[in-house]
Amino acid sequence: MGTVTLPGGETVSALGQGSWKMGERRELRTAEIAALRAGVDAGMTLIDTAEMYGEGAAETLIGEALGDRRDELFLVSKAYPHNAGRDRLRKACEASLRRLGTDCIDLYLLHWRGSVPLAETVDAMNALRDAGKIRYWGVSNLDIHDMAELVAAGGEDCATDQILYNLGRRGPEFDLLPWLYARRMITMAYSPVEQGRLVGSPALQQIADALSATPAQVALAWLLRRKNLIAIPKAGTAAHARENAGAADLNLDDDVLDALDRAFPAPARPGPLEML
Repeated sequence: MGTVTLPGGETVSALGQGSWKMGERRELRTAEIAALRAGVDAGMTLIDTAEMYGEGAAETLIGEALGDRRDELFLVSKAYPHNAGRDRLRKACEASLRRLGTDCIDLYLLHWRGSVPLAETVDAMNALRDAGKIRYWGVSNLDIHDMAELVAAGGEDCATDQILYNLGRRGPEFDLLPWLYARRMITMAYSPVEQGRLVGSPALQQIADALSATPAQVALAWLLRRKNLIAIPKAGTAAHARENAGAADLNLDDDVLDALDRAFPAPARPGPLEML
């Protein structure tokens, strides 16, 4: 499994696991727990979640599924924008810690920008880090203008921007990805297979067939070839988790990359950051 180096020098798995909509249906719980554990077994030890996901249900599921394997994990969670102020962020973080069953979140993110000034969120994140409740902090769904404002507000320690980025959503390549890379901030790509919609692409299926791979594996491998990028696909079953992990062993040559560029063109101009 490839790795990405955080600003402080620590390495984490470049292919992690997402958890959006997990923990919300009782009949799926056993399969979801098996998926998370199979993913960790395969090296996908970075686990992403948020207080928004099922209003804490995903965090609770992760705590139940992986509580006995905490030392193997790099846990990422996110706070609602309305909880981004000094007092509310501490309380939100402590609630996430309880649900996850841990005393420290490895990476804590602002889920998207709201009405709380970024400078106040920076101060609140730094306070959580100084108190030992989190190790790193970052943001999600912030475009290049937001990121520049964040840094100007004292946010130089921001470790990552988690954004919607995949073969069908290549807009960040024009300006945001180079901006983050120049500042050694990690890009974290959520919905890397567009919630499964990319696997229905005939062009992607044709390329995958030629590689004896699945469309999802090709889409993930395309992301993983980038430096300073983490992809966080979700899997609902152990078999799906193992399929995702197989993307780490898939090499895409120049001919394949050219074919993907033809099927999914790179952006020709800047545009607004997309969100799901």
